[in-house]
Amino acid sequence: MTQHRRSLALKVAGALAVPTLAALALTGCSSSAESASSSGSKEFSLSFATSNTIESPFQKLGEDYMKAHPDVKITFNPQPNDSYDQTLRTQLQAGNASDVVVTTPGSGQGRSILPLAEAGFLEPLDDAARKLLPAGSDSTFGKDGKVYGQATEITVAALVSNEAAVKAAGQFPADFAALEDQCKTLESSGKSLFAIAGSAPPNTGLMAMSLAATRVYAEDPKWNDKRAAKEVTFAGSDGWKSALEAVNTLKDAGCFQKGAAGAGFDAITKGLAGGTAVAGFIPAPSWKQLASAASGTDFAVRALPADKGGKDYVYASANYAFSVNAASKNKEAAKAFLDWAAEPEQTKAFAEIDGALPVSGLDKYDFEGGAYKNVGELIKNGNYSPLPNIQWPNSAVYDALATGVQGIITGQKSPDQVLQAMDAAWG
Repeated sequence: MTQHRRSLALKVAGALAVPTLAALALTGCSSSAESASSSGSKEFSLSFATSNTIESPFQKLGEDYMKAHPDVKITFNPQPNDSYDQTLRTQLQAGNASDVVVTTPGSGQGRSILPLAEAGFLEPLDDAARKLLPAGSDSTFGKDGKVYGQATEITVAALVSNEAAVKAAGQFPADFAALEDQCKTLESSGKSLFAIAGSAPPNTGLMAMSLAATRVYAEDPKWNDKRAAKEVTFAGSDGWKSALEAVNTLKDAGCFQKGAAGAGFDAITKGLAGGTAVAGFIPAPSWKQLASAASGTDFAVRALPADKGGKDYVYASANYAFSVNAASKNKEAAKAFLDWAAEPEQTKAFAEIDGALPVSGLDKYDFEGGAYKNVGELIKNGNYSPLPNIQWPNSAVYDALATGVQGIITGQKSPDQVLQAMDAAWG
């Protein structure tokens, strides 16, 4: 999901104007840790995944730091998102990665903190990073009392809706049964409740996890811990089975746009921006890129409705972090930057640039009137948990879910087959 969050956000603005982002080129890393100067240097380098078409909050924060500290020079090393994981690990292994690198919590991806720390590639951080740890996420940022990543924002994973399309449809469905009814009504008018990228596993995987939010994690937020302890399995979980069966329910009710099985990310951006679809299973910060691409259109973040009598629930977690390369020769300068970035003013600014929620001061955040107004009560009342796959032991589990849901949509796989594959991938 984390890759999906950034991958979609990078495609949103450009997808309405150009068919692909194939022109992205790998930026060179001339200012690596290997070529850096002494430990007393005020220069350091920063690597992050990005697109040439969308402002990077990581680069903007670095530019603001240099304005506030004129004696500091940061060399930015942006990388195309699709190759970032492999590039980062290759450079870390070669000892020439940037001084500061953007990572993700957990262990499910190539840029994930836990395996990189286990391999000795990341430097332990200080109390500034520790204080930014979201509740319940300690185990995804390090172990044995050490923290190897500094959270940058809180990303909500739910639905992003075109509010004009919501009004045209009458209202947003209050529960899952009403959702099915609305799907049928919209289909008859040539529209759809959801736009999905059926050919893109990250999107089908996120949809499935969204369906599991109310069916699995609202009932048992510690379900992942139980799976790790071998107390439960995906195949033996009524909640997970219900979530994947709901994919067929949505398909049969006409909730997806025509041709959904073969659709790419452009189907989501065009559908939401054009109002032919009401909502999409995309990370919440994408509302900002959509609003930029479709000027004058209001987008909002909403929770996927639960079954009648159930509890609405969303995912919210710190999906990105700053980490310091253990081989860096500029650790002092790198950590000074992280200490500055941890200050409330900077965490708020970072979130505003990216369209996310701030990693600090969330208890005082004004949800009213903004894109998050519909999920504000859920966040304030604690009706959320981290994205499930952040806590899964490897990326193969999520891959089995994402590609398996593609098979469900095309009729080639059953929910039971997908769940069994996820258990096998867990290892």
